[in-house]
Amino acid sequence: MLDQQAERVMALSEWENRWQENRIGFHQPALHTMLKTHLDKVLSGRTGVRFFFPLCGKAVDMKWLADLGHTVVGVEISEKAVRQFFEENNMTFTEELVPSIPGAKLFKNLEKNISLYQCDLFSFSSSVGGQFGAIWDRGSLVAINPKDRERYAALIMSLMASDCRYLLDTLLYNPEFYKGPPFFVPDEQVQDLFGSSCDLELLQSTDALTDRTRTWGLASLTENVHLITLKENFHS
Repeated sequence: MLDQQAERVMALSEWENRWQENRIGFHQPALHTMLKTHLDKVLSGRTGVRFFFPLCGKAVDMKWLADLGHTVVGVEISEKAVRQFFEENNMTFTEELVPSIPGAKLFKNLEKNISLYQCDLFSFSSSVGGQFGAIWDRGSLVAINPKDRERYAALIMSLMASDCRYLLDTLLYNPEFYKGPPFFVPDEQVQDLFGSSCDLELLQSTDALTDRTRTWGLASLTENVHLITLKENFHS
């Protein structure tokens, strides 16, 4: 079934246009329930954890975690999304260029320890942003072009500190009826992408069919949340 979407490509400019035209049905105005439900599993007793948000948009989850005392770093291609995040949360921010990434900008709120990089995700690296104790991937892997998934997985694992706990949200549906994004990512592919270097645990599987997703032509939609941790010898 992966063949159905294998050649599907969304250019970065298309994502930027969606933000400019406010076609952002993927944005969730409320805290994601699966993050809240499984936060204790992600934290595993830790406080002041550095969280990474790939393709962060203006996710309200970032402010929620920052309010709990965690540090948040996100990457997003749309400058409009980044500015809206700070403006809609009534947060001041500074803005600077990122010397190591041509054309990239870094927006920061120091009070809440939130740093958002406006750039192509694949331009980001641990040399730019360091490594992280947690990653919340809601709408990122499922938005990446299918042909880029192995590259994506390699990037994510390079950003994981040895104690990192990576919460991954994926969607299961029949790709014959909807071409994406968000794309279909079966559990078998999650295993193929991460299983050799990481331990995987399926935490929750939920019926996610809504009126909106029915308009995509789908009769069923399942949302899965996985907890991914590096095997002990990964960084050695």
